[in-house]
Amino acid sequence: METIDLPQDEAVPLKSLPADIIGLRIVFVNVYAIGDRSGWCLIDAGLSGSAGRILRWCAAHFGDTAPGAILLTHAHFDHVGALETLVDTWGVRVYAHPRELPYVKGERAYPPPDPSVGGGLMARMAALYPRKPINLGAVARALPADGSITDAPGWKWIHTPGHTPGHVSLFRASDRVLVVGDAFCTTKQESFLAVATQRPELHGPPAYFTTDWDAARQSVRRLAALQPDVIAPGHGQAMSGDETMRALDTLSQRFDELARPKQGRYVEHPVSE
Repeated sequence: METIDLPQDEAVPLKSLPADIIGLRIVFVNVYAIGDRSGWCLIDAGLSGSAGRILRWCAAHFGDTAPGAILLTHAHFDHVGALETLVDTWGVRVYAHPRELPYVKGERAYPPPDPSVGGGLMARMAALYPRKPINLGAVARALPADGSITDAPGWKWIHTPGHTPGHVSLFRASDRVLVVGDAFCTTKQESFLAVATQRPELHGPPAYFTTDWDAARQSVRRLAALQPDVIAPGHGQAMSGDETMRALDTLSQRFDELARPKQGRYVEHPVSE
């Protein structure tokens, strides 16, 4: 796996995204909120133990207004860690792709992570990462089949499988903002040093949890075709600028060379369910 270095001046602080989207970094993963006090949604739910921090952050921006819903790009442990507490606090629905629902309804565990992909300490530690499902029961709903998001007018969800079967990204065409989830990253997520320094570099999805590399390639190509102006990733800094967009085109065209591991249990034997 290789990375594409990005100019530091194209990094966008999470607090400096377009006015109605805000981001919060929790250790090594980002959560986002879209909307304003008249109506908003939370995207993903961070790490276990982060509910208090997320609630304070949301209260600072939205006051006592609860979100209309929580949207999940996918249900890996670092994106749903605070979910049950947030649902209990706000009493809201949680939306995910139908193929992701088994992992939030207690029906199925993710395939084992793959430390053999290489790339650094974060990958080597992957066997320790939780992969059991959570169980939200009837609170978890399928996203609308037409790609709309009821509580976020102007946004569309896009099925971007590969990292997980039901992974989705979110896109707003009016200003070409892309909330990418883990379809690709702007840091080398396998490397502890890269995660710690947040050096901006375009990279494929976190390799130790990606189970279908052909699907991941197609998802990156689909997102690159949208020609986004702003990228808000699940891991790494938000990015904007011409160099970043050219780098995304390069990643999409040379995905197997730049992002696909040379070894690993899922490289030649994908698991799509």
